Amino acid sequence: MNRNGRFWRSSDGGRKSPAGSSNAGNENGSGTSGLSAVLDETLDNIRNELGNSPDLKIRHVLLPGMVPVKAAAVHFSELANSDSVNQFVIGSLLEVSVDNFRDGKGGSTNLPDYILNRALEIGQASRMEVWNDALLALLSGETLILLDGYSAVISCETTGGEWRAVGEPSSQLVVRGPKDSFVESVATNVSLIRRRIKSSKLRLEYMKIGSVTQTYVALMYIQDTVDDKLLAEVKLRLNRIKIDAVLESGYIEELIQDKTFTPFPTIYNTERPDSAVANLLEGRVVLIVDGTPFILVLPAVFTQFFQSSDDYAQRFDISLLMRIIRYISFIVLMLGPAVYIALTTYHYEMIPTTLLISLLAQRENVPFPAFVEALLMEGAIEILREAGVRMPRAVGQTVSVVGALILGQAVVEAGIITPVMVIVVALTGIASFAIPAYNMSIAGRLIRFVFLFLAGMFGFFGITLGMIVLVAHMNSLRSFGIPYLSPIVPPSLKSRKDTILRLPLWAKGASKSRHTTRVSVPSGKKITSGHEENLSPKIPEEHAETTGPMEGRDQHE
Repeated sequence: MNRNGRFWRSSDGGRKSPAGSSNAGNENGSGTSGLSAVLDETLDNIRNELGNSPDLKIRHVLLPGMVPVKAAAVHFSELANSDSVNQFVIGSLLEVSVDNFRDGKGGSTNLPDYILNRALEIGQASRMEVWNDALLALLSGETLILLDGYSAVISCETTGGEWRAVGEPSSQLVVRGPKDSFVESVATNVSLIRRRIKSSKLRLEYMKIGSVTQTYVALMYIQDTVDDKLLAEVKLRLNRIKIDAVLESGYIEELIQDKTFTPFPTIYNTERPDSAVANLLEGRVVLIVDGTPFILVLPAVFTQFFQSSDDYAQRFDISLLMRIIRYISFIVLMLGPAVYIALTTYHYEMIPTTLLISLLAQRENVPFPAFVEALLMEGAIEILREAGVRMPRAVGQTVSVVGALILGQAVVEAGIITPVMVIVVALTGIASFAIPAYNMSIAGRLIRFVFLFLAGMFGFFGITLGMIVLVAHMNSLRSFGIPYLSPIVPPSLKSRKDTILRLPLWAKGASKSRHTTRVSVPSGKKITSGHEENLSPKIPEEHAETTGPMEGRDQHE
């Protein structure tokens, strides 16, 4: 365990220090000050440390023998599985005979080792001699066995508690394909992935982040498929996180992303196990955070947010049509109202005469220019959208639909908004729902307001200037060293078989995964964080020699 109380635990159950971490002990002290050879003293320390919590259960046991030994099993009733505690921990202790140990029948040098190796019938248990480790294990749902006369404790894996059952995902819905989704339990989420990838190359490592919450974070990847530089960078950024609490995967996403000041998401999140598995097969890294059903996939590229699991369950021609519709919807979402404002404000000559006469007749009694109309309607739609999300599910959708209909009809009859503007704004709102990734949809909604202002001030010239700046900004983005617009820029004809287009499987190679090439850091490219204000973890200078091609990274610490 390093100085921040974090460690990596490999999939074989062993513990190893993360790269670049210190083993100096926990910052709160890693001595045995709380563990005493006197049983009652150790129990008092536990009660005082936990504030005499009412859900802390202590079961006293007297181990029989010529000289009986007092023992105690300590656990939290709300975190541990009561059946496991009663049957495998307390039941095993009641069958222990101290005389067998003292006669040398157990082959152990002390009583804790004898109980651990010969008496316990539980699947996983370990010996602990560090107070902070024992306390953390207790708070994680494990059961501690304390023995009078020994300062070491035995930690038994009895984690339980209530978890939400696996159900259908609330987002990223599909017509055809798996219907299961991740839940809030990291163990359940790992099992959903392992059921789909039955390979010895699949690797799992655990980490605890958050000095107060000590949240479990699972890192999964496929050995020999993932890029080594990418994996090293992911671990390094995670190890450099210093935060009190991690309550959702969004906390980690914000701290490890390459650039903060951008509307575009550079880390993909999903609650679909099949999507996570497909990304693992492509060489990406998956982060599973305990307490949230949304896992993180990194690195991510722009085209990834327009792909759906449904694309690979349908025929390629149907999937191709649906994917093209998504890209068109994103363009309409960003530029729809802006193009209308530019046409009706600065470029009348581009509108057919008949349509122009109809538009002028509608605007005759409207007191506001098109720019103000668009702002009022877009603002009202955003308010209705947010209200529908926050209200109870039974009435939220109804309020959104009915509110939009009533509002649209009322503003037209009152002469505040033209009917064409209502149509444009409604089409823009519908287009936002066609994008599979919710965070990319939000990015399009934010960019839409920027183009509204540019179109209102400069017409198509402002829209063209905004598009140039937008493309340049997207081209500058990186996700853990991967260009955000790849494989479009830089061009890669081989990888374009599954970007905007979706070719048949036989054209891509049926033995390959969804992409024909794995995600890898380009040779000679630097992995940079993109932060000038030191808002996310950096690679310190002492690690420069271990990061290889990542040398020369900007240091702003």
